[in-house]
Amino acid sequence: MSTPLYEYDIYDSRCPTRDLLARLADKWVLLVLDRLDNGPTRFNTLRRDIMGITQKMLTQTLRKLERDGLVERTVFEGKPVTVEYKLTPLATTLIETVTVLAHWAESNMDAVAAAQEAFDRGGRGA
Repeated sequence: MSTPLYEYDIYDSRCPTRDLLARLADKWVLLVLDRLDNGPTRFNTLRRDIMGITQKMLTQTLRKLERDGLVERTVFEGKPVTVEYKLTPLATTLIETVTVLAHWAESNMDAVAAAQEAFDRGGRGA
């Protein structure tokens, strides 16, 4: 058995997994990945479906995901040129977790809002 090329420890501040975790924790990354779980999608459809994301932020997010090997970009020649994005096989190993996290927020927002309200009223524990 060969020795791994790298030894990773997410609790070590110098570990490169920290950068990856920071990227994955980004709201736009989660929303883009979750949306792409529906299948290949064109840039403008992503921009329309993910309300509030700017063209610049979507471009930056997609480039980061492409660099990390999570999204594949395909350009279709024509007038106008269209670009489509889809999840890579690597991303499919992550998508169940992304979907659970993204939709957990929807399902539990009322409870979180109530907890925040109680906290803000001074209902903190010790």
